[in-house]
Amino acid sequence: MNRSSLSLSRFVSCLAVLALCSLSCEQKSARGSEPAPAPATERTPAEQGPILIGTIGSLTGSEAAFGTVVLDGIRFAVEEANAAGGIRGRPVALRSYDSQGRIEESVAAAKRLLTQDAVPVILGDVTSSGSLAIADAAQAAHVPMVTPSSTHPDVTKKGDYIFRTCFIDPFQGGAMARFAREQLGLERVAVLHDAKNASSLGLSEAFIEAFRKRGGTVVSVESYAKGDTDYRAPLLAVKKTKPQAIYLPGFYSEVGVIARQARELGLTVPLLGGDGWESDRLFELAGSAVEGAYYSSHYAEDNPAPELQRFITAFRARYGRFPEAASALGYDAAKVVLAAMARAPTLSGPALRDAIAATKDFPGATGTLTLDASRNPVKPAVILTLKEGKRRFAAAVTP
Repeated sequence: MNRSSLSLSRFVSCLAVLALCSLSCEQKSARGSEPAPAPATERTPAEQGPILIGTIGSLTGSEAAFGTVVLDGIRFAVEEANAAGGIRGRPVALRSYDSQGRIEESVAAAKRLLTQDAVPVILGDVTSSGSLAIADAAQAAHVPMVTPSSTHPDVTKKGDYIFRTCFIDPFQGGAMARFAREQLGLERVAVLHDAKNASSLGLSEAFIEAFRKRGGTVVSVESYAKGDTDYRAPLLAVKKTKPQAIYLPGFYSEVGVIARQARELGLTVPLLGGDGWESDRLFELAGSAVEGAYYSSHYAEDNPAPELQRFITAFRARYGRFPEAASALGYDAAKVVLAAMARAPTLSGPALRDAIAATKDFPGATGTLTLDASRNPVKPAVILTLKEGKRRFAAAVTP
């Protein structure tokens, strides 16, 4: 782990602790001294009324276009379940909180879900930084947490109640490095990452390691910070090294602007990225600047897999548009949880944890999914290319 990763980890931990302490103080002043909420092991889940599932994601702010489409997929899965009679003869309801793309808001939302709402399971957070900040609280409460889209490898290392249904950064970053070397024939690549984002840093590290192992040269590694608007300084530093491509593992909100400014500075080489690019907003922000770019993602619309095509057809009928990969991820995460709820002997934390962990050969929209011993899915990745404002399948990379 490099210094940037360590700094991010300390930053996330400090914010999480401060937010939890602040919320604890507020609760004590409002109600006096009370014992901490009992872990899910000791709770008696309600046996009547709706089954409540908690969700956390960025519904407003700079990353809202990502969080809202994840929630669309989750809602769609719940709607399907309710239309089929619910789970265990009961309807399913969502309690969703907006993280605004801020770690402290993710922590506060998790606290509300675990104490005030007493949900049996949490779907979220949608970002790696947010998930890293809330996983300890879910683990301590013995409430399973399933993130649809947090790809940083450390997320599920937080404990045996923490799961994900997306592939992890070492696989995703390695898949792009393999594609860059073997199919694009690139030898010299520069990297530009977000120094304050866990996912961006994780992808950067994985790509660099895999690209070098395959005989490639990383000519420069530059950074920016979320919220920046002028990226010319790191881009000019990259330009001096004369790369054949730039690996840019950030979120669409920054990538779109970076791509435009890169072209304005005369950097015409291909851009490569990760699943944080997945948003229609990327085309609005970048325009033709991302023409011919490549990024790793979780599914391709033209994949003929029956479950994927069924999902796309049904989603389009419901929302009037093609689902983005983030919606498919949200859908798969919710379906895995709903299936576990249906077969678990009870809705207690340990029972749900064991049922989720037993997920095997699950037919998801993003591919057949089996959770391994580390609670990560074994599933393929795809490489998409951007042509004329559309995503097109370029390659598939299996684990």
